[in-house]
Amino acid sequence: MTVDPYTPQSGDARIAVDHYDLTLDYKVRTNRLAATAEIRGRVTEGTRTFAFDLVGVRATKVKIAGDSRASFTQSDRKLKITLGRTLAAGESFTVTVTYAGAPRPRRTRWGTIGWEELEDGLLVASQPTGAPTWFPCNDVPSDKATYRIEIATDPLYTVVAGDLASRATRRGRRVWVFERDVPTATYLVTLQIGRYTQETMRLGNVRAELFYPKPLAARVHADFAPLAQMMSIYEQLFGAYPFDEYSVVVTEDDLEIPLEAQGMAIFGANHIDGRGGLERLVAHELAHQWFGNSVGVARWRDIWLNEGFACYAEWIWSEASGGPSAHAKALGHHARLAASPQDLLTGDPGPDLMFDDRIYKRGALTLHALRLTIGDGAFFALLRAWTDRHRGGTAVTGDFIALAEEVSGVPLEPLFRAWLDEHALPNLPPSALNDVAAPVTAALPTGLRQRR
Repeated sequence: MTVDPYTPQSGDARIAVDHYDLTLDYKVRTNRLAATAEIRGRVTEGTRTFAFDLVGVRATKVKIAGDSRASFTQSDRKLKITLGRTLAAGESFTVTVTYAGAPRPRRTRWGTIGWEELEDGLLVASQPTGAPTWFPCNDVPSDKATYRIEIATDPLYTVVAGDLASRATRRGRRVWVFERDVPTATYLVTLQIGRYTQETMRLGNVRAELFYPKPLAARVHADFAPLAQMMSIYEQLFGAYPFDEYSVVVTEDDLEIPLEAQGMAIFGANHIDGRGGLERLVAHELAHQWFGNSVGVARWRDIWLNEGFACYAEWIWSEASGGPSAHAKALGHHARLAASPQDLLTGDPGPDLMFDDRIYKRGALTLHALRLTIGDGAFFALLRAWTDRHRGGTAVTGDFIALAEEVSGVPLEPLFRAWLDEHALPNLPPSALNDVAAPVTAALPTGLRQRR
């Protein structure tokens, strides 16, 4: 049953998952995975059958607690389970799947995604449908769950997968246990393995961990030095950081783009130049922890709620750190978009174009138009209310419009309709630059204020 029309082959509307408990054994050199997944959830309607997404690895055993008559079949995309009896809507289940194989990336219209071997290690980058390359799941963004991940691997490697609960050596293998108690979408669950140096830093009250190849130490230290100031500014403008810690992984390999995960960002060696040349990417990925990870999209058509917000956070950081103001950034990007094809809808771009850069920039411009319309006080109050009200959950564009009208007291349907639901690029509302700069400046630490 289709859950999201943008990814019609993913997910099953008949189930909602509460918790995944993954036990993995992985050999880096041969890329061999042996695993067990215990999945606890509920059926959302009366049914005797449901399915998990699973791609590229084979299930050898499926057990349903309390049901000795259950059976399973597996296709190239799905693990279908037939129960011995019909479950009533709301009734819970516990499924244990034993599976193994040589995981590999999944080929999609957005490129190859999911489990990917590096020169010496691996990364998982799942947006939007790559999670089934390494565990059976209900792979839709609306179905958030908690996780426990235990992985045994070669002792020379460091594993990064979220909040570390324990680490031990058993029979010559290093066993790592991670626990994720905050509800997380499947595409934001990740596994990173490499020969990494680990370093702890403080971002105000938030603990951060850096993982990087030792030869890149100087470049990493230079390029991530602004993280503490970014965190301070974002917390003042967006609300408290929504997770217990923040991890940054820098791979030895070059990557096409940086990647966000829950409480984590992954950068390639090519994104770290030691001169802050790609500082906007650092700001972008940190902002995703509020916009996209804590407050997630319930459906992929609303991807602008992730990417437009993170892009606008780049402009806010530029303004706050003494660079071009958000208004100047908006004017520049508006001019470039005006000269580009205007053939997509930001609020419903379609699956082929949902990661088009114009969604990022026009989404950010939508927020700037809103800021110019309702003023800074209401705008930043709205962002804090948004991250607070939907913390740990999911939302759609209509939720944001309703909250914007609630906070501002201004009818905003025409503004959002023009920016999100029409092809033609609207003009930015008129406003003086000073009218949209003061609250960001006022929120800055003293040192940054003096740089402006």
